[in-house]
Amino acid sequence: VQLQASGGGLAQIGGSLRLSCVASGFSFDDYGMGWFRRASGKEREFVSAVTWSGGSTYYADSVKGRFAISRDNAKNTVDLQMNSLKPEDTAVYYCAAQKGLATRSPEDHGYWGQGTQVTVSS
Repeated sequence: VQLQASGGGLAQIGGSLRLSCVASGFSFDDYGMGWFRRASGKEREFVSAVTWSGGSTYYADSVKGRFAISRDNAKNTVDLQMNSLKPEDTAVYYCAAQKGLATRSPEDHGYWGQGTQVTVSS
């Protein structure tokens, strides 16, 4: 099983980044997919999730209206479009897979990627 996240980097305040996660080694369309983040010195937190079909999406209040999650089951990818970035979005972002459902709990996710750093600065 592998989840390979990419697309992180340095962005200006108000700018945009698009994260992508490519999955392999499991039946991607049987899994809900989520994005989580961990800022320096803080706990890991939920960012966004999408159900196996892509039909339902969920967002943390802190990113609602700015971030958009999407998936392509034909390509085994899940993306996170991040707009109107703020300094508080600075963190390592992780994609994760959860069998069957799409919840906000990290403990429900069995597969994790290696993380990609997002830094938002002026």
